[in-house]
Amino acid sequence: MKYIKGSPGKGLLYGHSNHSKVICSSYADWAGSPSNRRSTFGYCVFIGDNLISWKSKKQHVVARSSVEAEYRAMASATWELIWLKHLLKDLQFREVTQMTLICDNQVVLHISSNPVFHKRTKHIEIDCHFI
Repeated sequence: MKYIKGSPGKGLLYGHSNHSKVICSSYADWAGSPSNRRSTFGYCVFIGDNLISWKSKKQHVVARSSVEAEYRAMASATWELIWLKHLLKDLQFREVTQMTLICDNQVVLHISSNPVFHKRTKHIEIDCHFI
């Protein structure tokens, strides 16, 4: 909002799209802060080709692994998608039946698809089950 307020004549352009698919991409930078080793996470949410929501923030706790940092990022993005689904329903937008959450961490994908790994990841179990 500061950018838009400080840049009169500029703004965000939203085009018409034939589809209303909701896609969210999440990411995490594990231990990226050199002063306190906290991870930074973020996500971007699109409806069709239009960016409608984004966030980037330091995580509150120090993650023990890149997997934990990614799961925390995905949990935050999932909360945003749940809120957005309720908002779109209240605005009587088209029925949103499926939302896609994209994560680029291969280890996270292997853990989520193979229950054998869950015993080794008890420290991220809450976020894993929520997602």
